[in-house]
Amino acid sequence: MKAIIPIAAFVAAASILAVPATRAAAAWENGTVYRPAAIYATRIARSAAEEAGAANPFDQRRDLYDKLSSVTGVEWYWIAAVDQYERSMSKAKPKTHPILGQTAGVFVEPERWAGTLNPDAEDSSPVSIRFFNGIGKDGDGNGFAERTNDFDLLYSLVSYMSASGTSEVRFPAGVWDYYRNSRAVQRVQQFASIYRHYGKLDLFEHAFPLPLGTTYSYKDTWGDRRGWGGRRSHEGTDIFAGHGTPVRSTCYGVIEIKGWNKFGGWRIGIRDLNNHYHYYAHLSGFDKSLGVGDIVAAGQVVGWVGSSGYGKPGTSGKFPPHLHYGVYSDRGLVEWAFDPYPMLRRWEQSERKRLRSKQ
Repeated sequence: MKAIIPIAAFVAAASILAVPATRAAAAWENGTVYRPAAIYATRIARSAAEEAGAANPFDQRRDLYDKLSSVTGVEWYWIAAVDQYERSMSKAKPKTHPILGQTAGVFVEPERWAGTLNPDAEDSSPVSIRFFNGIGKDGDGNGFAERTNDFDLLYSLVSYMSASGTSEVRFPAGVWDYYRNSRAVQRVQQFASIYRHYGKLDLFEHAFPLPLGTTYSYKDTWGDRRGWGGRRSHEGTDIFAGHGTPVRSTCYGVIEIKGWNKFGGWRIGIRDLNNHYHYYAHLSGFDKSLGVGDIVAAGQVVGWVGSSGYGKPGTSGKFPPHLHYGVYSDRGLVEWAFDPYPMLRRWEQSERKRLRSKQ
């Protein structure tokens, strides 16, 4: 069956798609060979060189966010939150969600950028992309909507998300429109609250969960068998210490869960900017001033070591006092636990070095 295309639509599409060819002809007349790949490579190399010379990559990001904020009217911390969520997805799924820019952490599928029905999946013409209902936009005003350009990438996402408004209520609704995933909306809101609270981006320092001056012991217990509540494997590291030893947040983050769990007893869960969920279980109590949604810093006391769990609320004493510490990585729709022991060793050693350097 032959497809029948209305003449007007055909003429419009043909004129749009002819733009790159016209630009190429002009380039030949000026003695310049039009090679998109070469242009991209040159730009990427220049961006890499600029980044290498920068004193702090966070400064580059903040400069990008501030510029985008002035253009879109969206607060910088929302832009930072979207970018960081995208970056966390790229770390969790590097093959299917690779980072496209140099400073921004954003990934957009070619068909979503250029438009599902666009015959040129790598189209960079704002006019034809708009014709095919793609989201790609020319943010930096150079005439191209480039999927590898930091400003274009974030400008396109933020413009899409802010189409219904830039307020604290309307922007999250736009995040939902883009991802169609309530977990993604929650993560962006959490990240934005952390950035807004501290007013900066460099929030990736970690601390060992127990004060280094206290007495404790631990080893790699990942995957050990557990019997209570059915056969299951141990998803974390047990750090044995005296009852009432302070338990500290290992990261800058936001409290996501606080309360009782029949397995973990009194437990608290904290989400960090790497999109890792830090789980502290078997506590004897919490810092009563903290609640769900509150922001915490690395090294801040959030509770105390205990032996709660394995039963109804208040059950305690079925095992020696210890902290069960687990870490889970958000992959978009599900979370996977991974062995925290190597990180604990690294954070413990790093904190010891910091303490020695201050002596």
